[in-house]
Amino acid sequence: MTNDTHTQGANKPALVVGVLLLITAALVGYDASTQTITSNYGVGPTAMPYVVAAGLVILGLAHFFVAFREGLPEPEAADTAALAWIAGGLAFLIACIALGGGFTIAIAVVFACTARGMGRQALLVDLAIGFVLGLAIFLVFAKVLTLILPAGPLEQLFL
Repeated sequence: MTNDTHTQGANKPALVVGVLLLITAALVGYDASTQTITSNYGVGPTAMPYVVAAGLVILGLAHFFVAFREGLPEPEAADTAALAWIAGGLAFLIACIALGGGFTIAIAVVFACTARGMGRQALLVDLAIGFVLGLAIFLVFAKVLTLILPAGPLEQLFL
């Protein structure tokens, strides 16, 4: 970060992020209010979306507060290459799960892309680490918790 400070008016990026957080909170709250899942044992599955919505409201309001403070440091320029690696990994994750590639492969790629975005250069090693972690997570969910994550051809070998 540089020592340059923002001293005139509101910080527009902080205002935009605050508005986006409040919109997201409203959408999450609305979605939670339309859920019809009930629970016989106290706190049900609809409780967590309300907690998330409340957290998003707090963050949105905090962004508004920060946007009007004087003397905020100017943010550094974004590392577009890092953002591209991470966004590419997330896009692959969505596509892989949507097209039936499975959880393990999707997680391996998103792990490796995120590591590359953070500056690590060992892409093949990161793919292997992501594969082992993804398979371990899948097996814990499938065998211990009896919850099936999106399964592709690889995961079918373990079910």
